[in-house]
Amino acid sequence: MASILVLILTIILTFISANAAELETYIVHLDSSKGQHFIQKQDRQNWYHSFLPRTTSGANEEQPAMVFAYRNVLNGFAAKLSAEHVKAMESMEGFLYARPQRVYMKHTTHTPNFLGLHQNLGFWAGSNYGKGVIIGVLDTGTTPNHPSFNDKGVPPPPAKWKGKCEIAGCNNKLIGIRDFTTGENGTQFDQDGHGTHTSSTAAGNFVNDASVLGNAKGTAVGMAPLAHVAMYKVCTLLDCPESAIIAGLDAAVEDGVDVLSISLGLDPNPFYLDGIAVGAFTAIQKGIFVACSAGNSGPSNSTLANDAPWILTVGASTLDRKIVASVSLGNKDVLDGESIFQPKDFPETYLPLVYPGSNGDKNMSLCMEGSLDHVDVKGKVVVCDRGINGRIEKGQVVKDAGGAAMILLNQVEEGDSTLADVHVLPASHVGYKEGVAIKTYISSTASPTATLLFPGTVVGVDSAPAVTSFSSRGPSLQSPGILKPDIIGPGVSVLAAWPVSLENNTQTSSTFNIMSGTSMSCPHLAGIAALLKASHPDWSPATIKSAIMTSADQVSLNGKPIEDERELGASIFAVGSGHVNPSKANNPGLVFDIEPDDYIPYLCGLGYTSQQVGIIVKKTVSCSKTIPEGQLNYPSYAMTLASGENKTYSRTVTNVGEADSTYTISVPDVVVPDGIVVVVHNSTLKFTQVNQRLTYDLTFRRSNSVEINVPYGEGAMAWRSGKYLVRTPFVIKFV
Repeated sequence: MASILVLILTIILTFISANAAELETYIVHLDSSKGQHFIQKQDRQNWYHSFLPRTTSGANEEQPAMVFAYRNVLNGFAAKLSAEHVKAMESMEGFLYARPQRVYMKHTTHTPNFLGLHQNLGFWAGSNYGKGVIIGVLDTGTTPNHPSFNDKGVPPPPAKWKGKCEIAGCNNKLIGIRDFTTGENGTQFDQDGHGTHTSSTAAGNFVNDASVLGNAKGTAVGMAPLAHVAMYKVCTLLDCPESAIIAGLDAAVEDGVDVLSISLGLDPNPFYLDGIAVGAFTAIQKGIFVACSAGNSGPSNSTLANDAPWILTVGASTLDRKIVASVSLGNKDVLDGESIFQPKDFPETYLPLVYPGSNGDKNMSLCMEGSLDHVDVKGKVVVCDRGINGRIEKGQVVKDAGGAAMILLNQVEEGDSTLADVHVLPASHVGYKEGVAIKTYISSTASPTATLLFPGTVVGVDSAPAVTSFSSRGPSLQSPGILKPDIIGPGVSVLAAWPVSLENNTQTSSTFNIMSGTSMSCPHLAGIAALLKASHPDWSPATIKSAIMTSADQVSLNGKPIEDERELGASIFAVGSGHVNPSKANNPGLVFDIEPDDYIPYLCGLGYTSQQVGIIVKKTVSCSKTIPEGQLNYPSYAMTLASGENKTYSRTVTNVGEADSTYTISVPDVVVPDGIVVVVHNSTLKFTQVNQRLTYDLTFRRSNSVEINVPYGEGAMAWRSGKYLVRTPFVIKFV
């Protein structure tokens, strides 16, 4: 009998132990203004300990335990707690909120690691970090002597380099600086910051201990840290004249750059009237790869620029890092937003919360200049809607009116797309859902209150990459038969070099800033192209572009399809071929190459005259031969199909993988929308040598018996051979 009782007791204890509340480390934020005065360190410790629950559980249950008691960076502590313990704390005076800690990791300014580029490992090391490749950047100038442009480990430029440095400060890293503006107040240096940021994103050297206002700490480094940089200043503080841009392109081609990064754009024109498109064509004729930003006019369709097919058109995606600034409402809801400015002395006491636009005044809701002059916001947390005027400008309006802090709310079209900005006052930029919750809370009580909390840098956001709301979308207006954008890459809250210190606006030796835009994603892809050029010197611009596109990722870190931050599945007009994966691009298996003259019948097919085509290709041509857009040997497809219609296109692929290899395509490798049938006429490609070329035909058929009630359908097909997967997406406009 005794043995039976022991067995029963053991089972009970095991059950209790297994079901005991699991403890994890929480960060507990307290309001020290609640009558607490700490004369000695122990007084603070005692107050912190007073929040730990007194448990009477058995010895087998893990007890709450203090992990860290903070004194400077925040008022509060870290402790091993259960959710039930935290719940018990919520009624205690002085408690603000508690959250499970985030698991941090060692990181750089982060986009290299996020893209799978690790120092001394894999493709990054194998490409010699872009050593020997010259990246030309057309922008606002740059900042010589910035640590990001140190030339440690960088050899002298190759003998082909013909450029020059018009100001002091060049070295083996920064090998050229030329100014094509009127001098901008007599200086050739970067007074805007944009060019310093983009050029260091593409090819900045390693700089330890970089941060912005103490956030995003790590090693700042560009995509191709040992590549050379040549800056062509084509923009003033006010604008970027097309004449200067063309002059910059002209010089870059002559100087001998290998890659061009152009984070500039305008509403699209026919290619022969577009200075960037024309100049870029000359560049690819000379074997120079050209990457351009898609633009920041999203989320509407057909808003992108730089859509010529010989340009890599780059959209913007998020990183897995956020600079968190949280909104704590009087109802104890805590909503995460973002801000670079993270004041350590902002009171955690709840302040009055006001939304000036609650009366329906649009200017007040947007916190436009002068709109708050006669509104009592002094000492309050002020809610502003995003739109029209600048995000930082809204904060200045609030600050000038006496507001203590700002909460910036997204509109529905911006979804979850928040940005970390250097605000002029304590602020948090929150998503649309969070904004709705804040406005609902304000309308639910006569005395709404809120405060801001500043957890700082968080890494590991598994919804990344996602397409940010501002990234311009396709379809292309100038050539709708070419799918654009081509690719997306990191363009949100990117840390890179900056001409001046953000703390005091004076130049110091090591200054950085965080910026967002397709201007930031473009130099990422330019730098990656430089790595590929270093790894494969014989690859043409079209080959590099194809390798990037056909190897692109389709899922985010959580394993789910890439999403739009508007809380939608990302459309093909937002992501193009997908998110760049540098290591996969280095070994794509098959590529779709295009010779410069192959564009001539394509351009003629757009309806351009021989003269107009000649402007682009720089020679006399005859438009006696034309091809439809879909027949260009592009690594994607875009077309229109009427009911019952079918179209057949051919593609030629070049084997850059294993010599003896067989590629096949089967039914699971072809994803089609309803009402569409795709037929691959030769579904097996057998190669016997590297650089061998084979051609296949592909027919798209639209059924006349299936009703289709959407304007577009999208899909993809993929060739497989062992470790290789060569994916080409397509989109069909139903007419």
